Amino acid sequence: MSTTTLTVRIGICASEDLAERAGRAWGIWPVGYPAAVTAAGAAPVSLPSNSTDRWGDVLNDVHGVVLAGSDRAGAPQTAGATSLLHWCRDRGLPVLAVDQGLLTLNTTFGGGNYLDLSREVPEALQHRHPPEPGLRHAINVERKSRLAGLYGEGEIVVNSEHRRAVCRVARGFKVCARALDNVIEAIEAEDEEWFALGVQWQPASATASGLDIQLFRGLVEAAAHRTLRIVRGSSRAPTPRRAPRRRQLVSA
Repeated sequence: MSTTTLTVRIGICASEDLAERAGRAWGIWPVGYPAAVTAAGAAPVSLPSNSTDRWGDVLNDVHGVVLAGSDRAGAPQTAGATSLLHWCRDRGLPVLAVDQGLLTLNTTFGGGNYLDLSREVPEALQHRHPPEPGLRHAINVERKSRLAGLYGEGEIVVNSEHRRAVCRVARGFKVCARALDNVIEAIEAEDEEWFALGVQWQPASATASGLDIQLFRGLVEAAAHRTLRIVRGSSRAPTPRRAPRRRQLVSA
């Protein structure tokens, strides 16, 4: 009996200021997206953040994507990120969207975002405090969500520091975590066939908790499962879809 060995490759589309900070997250995991992906058991691959109509070539050997950004670096990557997200959705390629990546994920599929949380929702808790980077606060993870499968249900503490936030959730997505003031902190695709998860916090920064590695492990696991289904079911990747993607049958 032959055994299929797969090296999972995760594409990273992120601003350098977020992806390349030195140090370790609370002394446990190395900091930065390439390091987090490696720690989760995959090989990191740098992706272009500029707009492209040739994602099929760029992602030919990539099994999943991390899309990240910040308030400072988010705007220039939006056009490229939007086309990237559509490409991933149409083919069921797993996506982990972080901070500005979450907001781009939401607007790409029809959602709306707050541009200035403190002004538009003045009763909200403090989600941004510039003199002290790395602001941490509690969030509640929704029961029976994909996120709960990674973190567990109930209250956890994350390093969520942001000025913008999800206001209206995109069609086809659902809320999977909220802050104690009800501000949305994470969303995920309703389609169980597509791993698409967006979080407002920074799971690869120096202020991340040891538990945040679970996001990258979940992405890597989803990427491996999808790729093995393709390898076992056919010799080519699935064609673009417009309706919800169905699992491929695996012959005995």
